[in-house]
Amino acid sequence: MAMAAPIHASSITKISSTKQIYPFTSHYRPSSLVLSHTLSLRSTLRRPMVAAAATTAVEAEPRSNSTAPSKSLPFRVGHGFDLHRLEPGYPLIIGGIDIPHDRGCEAHSDGDVLLHCVVDAILGALGLPDIGQIFPDSDPKWKGAPSSVFIKEAVRLMHEAGYEIGNLDATLILQRPKLSPHKEAIRSNLSQLLGADPSVVNLKAKTHEKVDSLGENRSIAAHTVVLLMRK
Repeated sequence: MAMAAPIHASSITKISSTKQIYPFTSHYRPSSLVLSHTLSLRSTLRRPMVAAAATTAVEAEPRSNSTAPSKSLPFRVGHGFDLHRLEPGYPLIIGGIDIPHDRGCEAHSDGDVLLHCVVDAILGALGLPDIGQIFPDSDPKWKGAPSSVFIKEAVRLMHEAGYEIGNLDATLILQRPKLSPHKEAIRSNLSQLLGADPSVVNLKAKTHEKVDSLGENRSIAAHTVVLLMRK
């Protein structure tokens, strides 16, 4: 039978005081041999952990570059919002349709709140600047311009990027006039401007319960969410 290796005094002298290593207990006192092997094991384990951490730090930098947005996304989502004051003496044009009312939108162009909102949603989905940057109101050539010009440019940019309308959902907010008699005409014209089937274009109208400028017939607002799909 093989004999156990003798324990040398040098192994015992490595530990000068058990209480310094285990100050939390006065009952359990492991042998100096156990402590010697424990400390050796701890030292051995620390080195791979440090090396692994260093390896992780080195590898992390290349992975961070992969978070850059891809231009080949299968779909993109955009949100648009617009608001205009309503003033006497201006036409009220919504979605390219002239709506009979005693006041209309005060704006640099024709003030079509719905088309402006849709343009911003498409530009946002494409990751482009907003309508105010592409068609600034400081440029006199846009004075009184029909908003169909803006939406045709947004649609051109959409097709150029390789996308088409998946679906669009718009909400108009105004106290007056009631839009129920005009909703189908607005939706049909918007679909035509977008080159989209009317089944993927939805339009809702809400009052503002007589609250704030919207509810007091002093302004009109619109929200649009659009889904663009890769062709």
